[in-house]
Order: sequence, then structure tokens, then C-alpha cells
Amino acid sequence: MKDRRRYSRTASSIRVEMLHETLGPMIGYTTDISEGGARVTMEGRPTLPEGTELMVKFAKAVGPINEQAVKMRVVRSEKFAMGLAFFI
Repeated sequence: MKDRRRYSRTASSIRVEMLHETLGPMIGYTTDISEGGARVTMEGRPTLPEGTELMVKFAKAVGPINEQAVKMRVVRSEKFAMGLAFFI
């Protein structure tokens, strides 16, 4: 099967702080990340449906990676993981 991804992915585990206007804050961790988005596993909670928009901050052990939250959209949803795409 041909890989149709536009961006190459890098395996990584980065804390992801997501904020949904109705559901409030959620925490997850990336399993991989690229210029186009990230695959995020959720901590003990189901994922959100495709098309859901979130504000997202990525954090490392000491401090944030991005100071301002960025807008992302759920493009793939599995039981405990989801694919998030950056708004470009």
C-alpha cells in the first residue's frame, strides 16, 4: 500500500494539553508528530469525533513548546488515539 502522507512523521512522546470549548481541558501524549499534525493517545478517556476543533499546547518536561495554543482538528479517531491536523 502506498503511503499518501504529505509530511514525514517522527516518533515522539510529548505531553499534549487540549482545550475544547464544551468539554474543557484534556491531556494526551503524542506517539508521532509531523509538520501536518500529530497522533495523540488519550489518558483513559475516549477520543473525540472527526471534525472536532481544539486549541492545543505541546509541553515538554520543563515548560511549554508553544506558548500560544494552536488550533487543530480531529481528522482520525480510534478508541484511545486520534489524529490531529494543524490548521494551515
